[in-house]
Amino acid sequence: MTTDNKTYDAPAHVTAIAPYQAGKPIEELAREFGLDPARIVKLASNENPLGIPESARQAMLKVAGGLGRYPDPNGFDLKSALSQRYNLPLEWLTLGNGSNDILELVALALLDEGTSAVYAQHSFAVYRLATQARGARHIMVPARDYGHDLDAMLAAIESDTRVVFIANPNNPTGTFQPAARIEAFLEQVQARHGNHVVVVLDEAYNEYLDPELRFDSTMWVKRFPNLVVSRTFSKAYGLAGLRVGFAAAQPGLTDILNRVRQPFNVNSLAQAAAIAALADMDFQARSYQVNREGKAQLCKAFDALGLKYVPSYGNFVLVRVGDAARINLELLKRGVIVRPVTGDGLPEFLRVSIGLPEENETFIAALKQILQS
Repeated sequence: MTTDNKTYDAPAHVTAIAPYQAGKPIEELAREFGLDPARIVKLASNENPLGIPESARQAMLKVAGGLGRYPDPNGFDLKSALSQRYNLPLEWLTLGNGSNDILELVALALLDEGTSAVYAQHSFAVYRLATQARGARHIMVPARDYGHDLDAMLAAIESDTRVVFIANPNNPTGTFQPAARIEAFLEQVQARHGNHVVVVLDEAYNEYLDPELRFDSTMWVKRFPNLVVSRTFSKAYGLAGLRVGFAAAQPGLTDILNRVRQPFNVNSLAQAAAIAALADMDFQARSYQVNREGKAQLCKAFDALGLKYVPSYGNFVLVRVGDAARINLELLKRGVIVRPVTGDGLPEFLRVSIGLPEENETFIAALKQILQS
């Protein structure tokens, strides 16, 4: 077999992309270090430790017999369920292959060479990647206390800016902007730039907020025609492997997104599971409680070990460990997978997803052993 080593004529902005680095799979770690997969603890990808809800599992079984046919390309039943939950018309909703797909759709629809996107330092890597893939200019605004400096982001908007990405809560740092700050930002962007600048409010971790902090951002969509609210079923709903998310926006924006959306981008199993998970309030409540207790468990351990961490509003905690590369490797050798965040400009930190109590304890014991060795 021969190989062709010629240089391909891909655009420079594409060849310059550093591919997204996902959390290490359990099977890969098992092969690499000769470990028993059943004993490996994965706290790297902000997945729901409860797994898939039984209601979603049963819903998938009911539609499995029809997998020889394409899924509903418009997702009528899932959109209907979302419409009832959020009191929005169906034509204000866009379905995505995870919320990551929604972010890519916005970038594909609105960004091009000669335009720019604004996003915060230490925010979700896909904002940078989606901007880069379109040849658009990056305007990365320095973080403030590891989170979004909304005043600085407002000031950073330029004449060629078409999109502003805001993660709330933010990944990988876990910071949160209260409703009043977000609303004021939206008002100022609308007043200064009208619909020329679209704000994407990425709320992948919204369901993990304490009740007193929650607000219905989808209602802002009715006030702000330049707003896209993005949500996912991958986190609190336990459907990460199915890849299903959605966006709420006014019809003008959803029309543009659907012009670039791939047909059948949300499969039949994902649609059925999402409908069931959306209605499963018991599972959602349990997910919140397990996360709340697990977060307290991790933070108590970090305090005891004298480690600084960023107060988190998501299902993970960003903790400063010093030589993060070494400690991460030692954790891997002990069968514990967490997430290094050097690529996010945080070389001394590890992002630790919140697991079940016993998973958290396995991580804590391993970390303690490493730090004391």
